[in-house]
Parts: sequence; C-alpha cells; structure tokens
Amino acid sequence: MAHAGTHEELILGSRAYCREAVREYDIDVAFSSVEWEVSTRAKRRAAAVKRPKLPDAEVGEPVDWNGAADRLGRSVPELRTCTLSLTWAAYESFDVGEWTATLRHELVHVEQFQRYGTTDHGPEFRERAAAVDATVKCPPFADPKYVLTCAACGRVVGRRYRDCKLVREHDQYRSSCCDAGVKCSRE
Repeated sequence: MAHAGTHEELILGSRAYCREAVREYDIDVAFSSVEWEVSTRAKRRAAAVKRPKLPDAEVGEPVDWNGAADRLGRSVPELRTCTLSLTWAAYESFDVGEWTATLRHELVHVEQFQRYGTTDHGPEFRERAAAVDATVKCPPFADPKYVLTCAACGRVVGRRYRDCKLVREHDQYRSSCCDAGVKCSRE
C-alpha cells in the first residue's frame, strides 16, 4: 500500500488492499454494498463499520434480508449497505502491517454484517480474525487525556480520552493485575 496524502488516496489504497485481502484470505464480502469514508475526529478506533441496526439479528444466525426489509419497511440495498469509516490519525501513525491488519479486522465485521445482519467481537469474530491474521484490539494511536495505572506495579490499566466516572472516582477501583488501587494522571 503506497502512502496516501489525501482522504481520497486513503480510500482508494485501502479499498484496493481490501479487494486483495478478500481474495487472499477468502473473506466473503460484497463490495457493492460497502461505502467508504474517512474520519478526522476518531481517537480510539482505527476504523469502524457503520451499519443499520437490525432488531433480533444475532451472529451465527443468517439474516433473511428480504424478510428484514419487509418488517422494517426499507429496501434490501438500503439495509445491506454499510460504511467502512477509516480514521486518518490511525492511518498516519500505523505502519503498513498495522494498517492492513486493521483493514482485515474491519472486513471480518463487514463479512459478519452481510451474513448475519449484525457483528460483534465474540468468539466467532475472534476465530475469524485469527484466520485472516487480524488483531482484535486496536493499538493506541492518539494520546489519551488520562492514564490509569496500578498503584502496586505501575502497569497501565486504562487510558481515557475524556473525563468519565473511572477518571473522577479512580480511587474506588482496583487494578486487575495486582488488585491494588488505581492511580490517575493527566497527560
């Protein structure tokens, strides 16, 4: 994948890579139902699949797109279309291997959505992600506003990008590594 200098180049390069990955890893994705966009605001996700929510859709249960369209009063193409949103800051900070692994991760989400009408990070996703050499967790690419560490060993146990209950009440929590208190520092 060549370096992209614009959002359009990022979409073109990512789309081209995804077409190769679909062939190489035998990922069942219909690109005719995938739209593409670039986000400049996201800080915690490298990419995302935005999709319509189908009530009662469950990973592992193939969706009846015609039946769902009838029930919801929408067209099948409208329901089946999802958007792969790429995060510019992640692309700029990741190396090629991290970026292409991110794209394969998102392709697994698209594959699940197109088959089941929903997607998650459950056991089926993790198994499929491993089969296509994709990570399940996104490496951090933006600096968090707050870093939470274990008071005993100093291990980072959380990163937060905005104020939340965990940040405000960190002294009420215990670390998962040492069952010690949690310290919070502002970066």
